[in-house]
Amino acid sequence: MKPNRHESERQQHKAEDALFAAVVSLRSVDECRNFFKDLCTPAELQALVDRWQVVEYLEKDLPYRKIHDLTGVSVTTIGRVARFLADGFGGYRTVIERAANNDTHSSH
Repeated sequence: MKPNRHESERQQHKAEDALFAAVVSLRSVDECRNFFKDLCTPAELQALVDRWQVVEYLEKDLPYRKIHDLTGVSVTTIGRVARFLADGFGGYRTVIERAANNDTHSSH
């Protein structure tokens, strides 16, 4: 959070909830892409894409240096993503599991 924000923690939580509700309301990859392209600068969007790509490579047990070579993402960021993948809030794991379930359902 920006240090000069004059919002209370409750106001900040309410603003986060509004953002997350907006994301949940999206119905397709195209809608999601357009929303994030409107919401983020190109650099911010690329950072999000890079982190998600790192998750995919970490799930394949690739070494950090190899992931860096493939993505250009710093080893520090790769380590941070790995830490949240292992001990974060469970968001990465939820999406990974749902994507795996969708793959098994769509192959039938």
